[in-house]
Amino acid sequence: MAQKLDYLKETPSQTAGPYVHIGLAPGVAGFDIYRPELGRDIAGAQAKGDRISVRGKVLDGTGTPVKDVLIEVWQADAAGTYPGCGEVAPDFRGWGRVIPDFETGEWSFDTVKPGPVAGRSGIMMAPHITLWLVARGINVGLTTRLYFADEQAANLNDPVLNLIEQDSRRKTLIAQKNGDSYRFDIHLQGDNETVFFDV
Repeated sequence: MAQKLDYLKETPSQTAGPYVHIGLAPGVAGFDIYRPELGRDIAGAQAKGDRISVRGKVLDGTGTPVKDVLIEVWQADAAGTYPGCGEVAPDFRGWGRVIPDFETGEWSFDTVKPGPVAGRSGIMMAPHITLWLVARGINVGLTTRLYFADEQAANLNDPVLNLIEQDSRRKTLIAQKNGDSYRFDIHLQGDNETVFFDV
Protein backbone atom coordinates (compact mmCIF):
# COMPACT_ATOMS: atom_id res chain seq x y z
CA MET A 1 0.00 0.00 0.00
CA ALA A 2 1.39 3.41 -1.00
CA GLN A 3 2.11 5.84 1.81
CA LYS A 4 -0.10 8.93 1.90
CA LEU A 5 1.98 12.08 1.69
CA ASP A 6 -0.72 14.65 2.32
CA TYR A 7 0.39 15.72 5.79
CA LEU A 8 2.99 18.30 4.69
CA LYS A 9 2.11 21.56 3.01
CA GLU A 10 4.19 23.05 0.22
CA THR A 11 6.68 25.62 1.47
CA PRO A 12 6.93 29.05 -0.15
CA SER A 13 9.52 29.68 -2.87
CA GLN A 14 12.90 30.64 -1.50
CA THR A 15 15.35 33.08 -2.97
CA ALA A 16 19.09 32.48 -3.06
CA GLY A 17 19.40 34.46 0.16
CA PRO A 18 22.43 36.27 1.51
CA TYR A 19 24.51 33.08 1.75
CA VAL A 20 24.69 32.17 -1.95
CA HIS A 21 28.42 32.96 -2.13
CA ILE A 22 29.29 30.89 0.94
CA GLY A 23 27.65 27.83 -0.61
CA LEU A 24 28.50 28.27 -4.28
CA ALA A 25 31.66 30.40 -4.38
CA PRO A 26 33.14 30.20 -0.88
CA GLY A 27 36.54 31.67 -1.86
CA VAL A 28 34.91 34.99 -2.71
CA ALA A 29 33.14 34.97 0.67
CA GLY A 30 36.48 34.48 2.44
CA PHE A 31 36.32 30.72 3.05
CA ASP A 32 39.27 28.63 1.84
CA ILE A 33 37.48 25.32 1.29
CA TYR A 34 38.51 24.10 -2.18
CA ARG A 35 41.96 23.68 -3.67
CA PRO A 36 41.15 25.31 -6.69
CA GLU A 37 37.91 27.22 -6.30
CA LEU A 38 35.13 25.29 -7.98
CA GLY A 39 34.01 26.89 -11.24
CA ARG A 40 36.66 29.59 -11.46
CA ASP A 41 38.41 28.33 -14.63
CA ILE A 42 36.22 28.03 -17.75
CA ALA A 43 38.98 27.49 -20.30
CA GLY A 44 42.40 26.56 -18.94
CA ALA A 45 45.68 27.86 -20.30
CA GLN A 46 46.03 24.95 -22.74
CA ALA A 47 42.53 25.31 -24.26
CA LYS A 48 42.70 26.16 -27.96
CA GLY A 49 40.95 29.19 -29.43
CA ASP A 50 40.95 32.98 -29.32
CA ARG A 51 41.33 34.16 -25.73
CA ILE A 52 38.68 36.70 -24.74
CA SER A 53 37.54 38.58 -21.66
CA VAL A 54 33.91 39.35 -20.93
CA ARG A 55 32.83 41.96 -18.40
CA GLY A 56 29.69 43.74 -17.36
CA LYS A 57 27.23 44.51 -14.57
CA VAL A 58 23.86 43.15 -13.58
CA LEU A 59 21.55 46.16 -13.14
CA ASP A 60 18.16 46.40 -11.46
CA GLY A 61 15.21 48.44 -12.77
CA THR A 62 16.70 51.69 -11.43
CA GLY A 63 20.11 51.07 -13.04
CA THR A 64 21.75 50.16 -9.73
CA PRO A 65 24.30 47.31 -9.86
CA VAL A 66 23.21 44.08 -8.19
CA LYS A 67 26.31 43.18 -6.18
CA ASP A 68 25.25 39.86 -4.63
CA VAL A 69 24.48 38.03 -7.89
CA LEU A 70 26.11 34.75 -8.85
CA ILE A 71 26.43 34.01 -12.57
CA GLU A 72 27.05 30.54 -13.94
CA VAL A 73 28.65 30.46 -17.37
CA TRP A 74 28.13 27.59 -19.86
CA GLN A 75 29.75 27.48 -23.29
CA ALA A 76 31.11 25.33 -26.11
CA ASP A 77 34.79 25.25 -27.00
CA ALA A 78 36.32 27.00 -30.03
CA ALA A 79 35.22 24.09 -32.26
CA GLY A 80 31.59 24.36 -31.09
CA THR A 81 31.59 21.29 -28.82
CA TYR A 82 30.11 21.21 -25.33
CA PRO A 83 31.72 19.04 -22.65
CA GLY A 84 29.79 15.78 -22.50
CA CYS A 85 28.65 16.12 -26.13
CA GLY A 86 31.92 15.10 -27.78
CA GLU A 87 35.64 15.51 -27.39
CA VAL A 88 36.52 19.03 -26.31
CA ALA A 89 39.84 20.84 -26.44
CA PRO A 90 42.34 19.83 -23.74
CA ASP A 91 42.06 21.92 -20.55
CA PHE A 92 38.60 23.19 -21.55
CA ARG A 93 35.89 22.91 -18.88
CA GLY A 94 33.10 24.95 -20.46
CA TRP A 95 31.58 25.94 -17.15
CA GLY A 96 32.35 28.48 -14.46
CA ARG A 97 30.97 30.70 -11.72
CA VAL A 98 31.37 34.47 -11.77
CA ILE A 99 30.90 36.86 -8.86
CA PRO A 100 30.85 40.66 -9.19
CA ASP A 101 33.16 42.92 -7.25
CA PHE A 102 31.25 43.65 -4.03
CA GLU A 103 32.08 47.38 -4.25
CA THR A 104 31.45 48.19 -7.92
CA GLY A 105 29.17 45.37 -9.08
CA GLU A 106 31.48 44.76 -12.08
CA TRP A 107 32.00 41.10 -13.02
CA SER A 108 34.39 39.57 -15.53
CA PHE A 109 35.75 36.28 -16.75
CA ASP A 110 38.37 35.04 -19.20
CA THR A 111 37.75 32.19 -21.63
CA VAL A 112 38.08 31.23 -25.29
CA LYS A 113 35.57 32.45 -27.83
CA PRO A 114 33.10 29.61 -28.53
CA GLY A 115 32.53 28.30 -32.03
CA PRO A 116 29.15 27.85 -33.77
CA VAL A 117 27.07 25.02 -32.31
CA ALA A 118 24.63 22.72 -34.10
CA GLY A 119 21.13 23.05 -32.64
CA ARG A 120 18.68 20.20 -32.11
CA SER A 121 17.29 20.61 -35.61
CA GLY A 122 20.79 20.64 -37.10
CA ILE A 123 20.66 24.39 -37.82
CA MET A 124 23.87 26.10 -36.74
CA MET A 125 23.60 28.52 -33.85
CA ALA A 126 25.86 31.56 -33.72
CA PRO A 127 28.72 31.52 -31.19
CA HIS A 128 27.21 32.27 -27.80
CA ILE A 129 27.64 31.84 -24.06
CA THR A 130 24.75 30.83 -21.80
CA LEU A 131 24.46 32.66 -18.47
CA TRP A 132 22.37 31.64 -15.46
CA LEU A 133 21.82 34.23 -12.71
CA VAL A 134 20.75 33.80 -9.11
CA ALA A 135 20.63 36.41 -6.35
CA ARG A 136 18.65 37.52 -3.37
CA GLY A 137 15.13 38.35 -4.56
CA ILE A 138 15.22 36.07 -7.61
CA ASN A 139 12.96 33.08 -6.89
CA VAL A 140 13.90 31.13 -10.00
CA GLY A 141 17.31 31.42 -11.68
CA LEU A 142 17.29 33.56 -14.84
CA THR A 143 18.79 32.16 -18.05
CA THR A 144 20.01 34.32 -20.90
CA ARG A 145 22.53 34.20 -23.72
CA LEU A 146 25.42 36.39 -24.74
CA TYR A 147 26.10 36.73 -28.48
CA PHE A 148 29.03 38.59 -30.02
CA ALA A 149 28.61 41.81 -32.03
CA ASP A 150 31.44 40.83 -34.39
CA GLU A 151 29.56 37.65 -35.41
CA GLN A 152 26.88 39.64 -37.23
CA ALA A 153 26.32 37.23 -40.15
CA ALA A 154 25.98 34.22 -37.84
CA ASN A 155 23.71 36.19 -35.49
CA LEU A 156 21.32 37.02 -38.36
CA ASN A 157 20.75 33.29 -38.95
CA ASP A 158 20.70 32.13 -35.34
CA PRO A 159 17.45 30.20 -34.68
CA VAL A 160 17.19 31.33 -31.05
CA LEU A 161 17.77 35.02 -31.78
CA ASN A 162 15.18 34.77 -34.58
CA LEU A 163 12.55 33.58 -32.08
CA ILE A 164 12.63 37.11 -30.62
CA GLU A 165 10.24 39.25 -32.67
CA GLN A 166 11.47 42.76 -31.85
CA ASP A 167 14.91 43.71 -33.12
CA SER A 168 15.40 46.04 -30.13
CA ARG A 169 14.94 43.06 -27.79
CA ARG A 170 17.47 40.96 -29.73
CA LYS A 171 20.06 43.68 -29.16
CA THR A 172 19.89 43.06 -25.40
CA LEU A 173 21.72 39.76 -26.03
CA ILE A 174 24.62 41.21 -28.04
CA ALA A 175 27.96 41.82 -26.29
CA GLN A 176 29.83 44.77 -27.73
CA LYS A 177 33.53 44.48 -28.50
CA ASN A 178 35.52 46.94 -26.43
CA GLY A 179 39.25 46.71 -27.16
CA ASP A 180 40.42 43.24 -26.15
CA SER A 181 37.21 42.39 -24.32
CA TYR A 182 33.43 42.24 -24.70
CA ARG A 183 30.97 44.31 -22.67
CA PHE A 184 27.66 42.69 -21.65
CA ASP A 185 25.45 44.45 -19.11
CA ILE A 186 22.40 42.50 -17.95
CA HIS A 187 19.28 44.54 -17.13
CA LEU A 188 16.78 42.76 -14.88
CA GLN A 189 13.99 45.29 -15.57
CA GLY A 190 13.29 48.53 -17.37
CA ASP A 191 13.43 49.77 -20.94
CA ASN A 192 16.55 47.76 -21.78
CA GLU A 193 15.48 44.59 -19.98
CA THR A 194 17.59 41.65 -21.14
CA VAL A 195 15.75 38.78 -22.79
CA PHE A 196 15.53 35.79 -20.43
CA PHE A 197 14.59 32.30 -21.54
CA ASP A 198 12.14 29.85 -19.96
CA VAL A 199 14.26 26.69 -19.87
